[in-house]
Amino acid sequence: MSTFSRTSLPKGIYTPLPTFFDNEEELDLAAFSKHVKFVASAGTVPVIAGSMGEAIHLTHQERSQLIRTCRSTLDENGLTNMPVVTGIGAASTRETIQLAEKAAEAGADFVMVIPPGYYAGALCAENKKALKRFYIDVAEASKLPVILYNFPAVSGGIDLDSDFIIDLIKASPNLCGAKLTCVSVGKITRITAVAHTAEFMTRYPRKVSAERFEVIDGLIDILFPSVSVGSAGAISGLPNLAPKICVRLWELCLASVDVDAIQEAKRLQGLIALADSVLISVGVGGMKQILHRMFGYGKMPRRPLLVLPDGTVDALFANEHIVNVLAEETKTG
Repeated sequence: MSTFSRTSLPKGIYTPLPTFFDNEEELDLAAFSKHVKFVASAGTVPVIAGSMGEAIHLTHQERSQLIRTCRSTLDENGLTNMPVVTGIGAASTRETIQLAEKAAEAGADFVMVIPPGYYAGALCAENKKALKRFYIDVAEASKLPVILYNFPAVSGGIDLDSDFIIDLIKASPNLCGAKLTCVSVGKITRITAVAHTAEFMTRYPRKVSAERFEVIDGLIDILFPSVSVGSAGAISGLPNLAPKICVRLWELCLASVDVDAIQEAKRLQGLIALADSVLISVGVGGMKQILHRMFGYGKMPRRPLLVLPDGTVDALFANEHIVNVLAEETKTG
């Protein structure tokens, strides 16, 4: 099992938690707490209010409630060193900073910031001048270390390229890492090739002494190749239902100098990649339906998102890739 510190960005597997609602679309904190315990006990770091967590549908107060519930659940289950990561992305710099302040007050350890995509054209003009200012302002105002979150599909097509990210690292010591949901091993390679050198880390130290800027995959289906070029782990939806085999894959990636470990890592990576592609295709609604069938959590997303038809869910559970990954999860200690 991995060990964690709440003062340094962890390496390993992160789980982007859904936000569970009752039939009136109010927070179901009991279900949320149960799921936090499930994923964290398997050794994955909980991520609150990201894309899977319907962050765009949450009020400031609800985000704080989720953070407090997560923190208390971890502490009550002897996971006091397990950090809490939460999304704070918003449309304006002002609101993003407000969310950073509330996250710190509620007990989060790291905050994650997606680009504000509504005015994507203006933000990306003049070589992303306004976007760079946005990230520097938020990072410098935040009491908590900031993770960049690159997900072009939900941020107006804004794509944080490697040169832009390296410039941001130089500009703000409070930026501690990046989540890249852009499926680019090449981008991970370029960032780590620069940011992980001793010369760069000496010249541009992070706010937390001796810590380096880490890059985390946004999809676990590229974990095995990306670890070889410096990835610090993965934040991906699959650990919501199969956290143990995702942690096992991470451990195998670290031990991949061993021939048997390499072969086992390749096998697990194949199972995981095939199942992950199924989950990606059904989105938040599909994930919630799967977890509803498995654990009894509320299956409703907040409108305008709709719940999947039962027939679609039946097909999900009959899908060979989902069947295979759940069978592997059951076998994994």
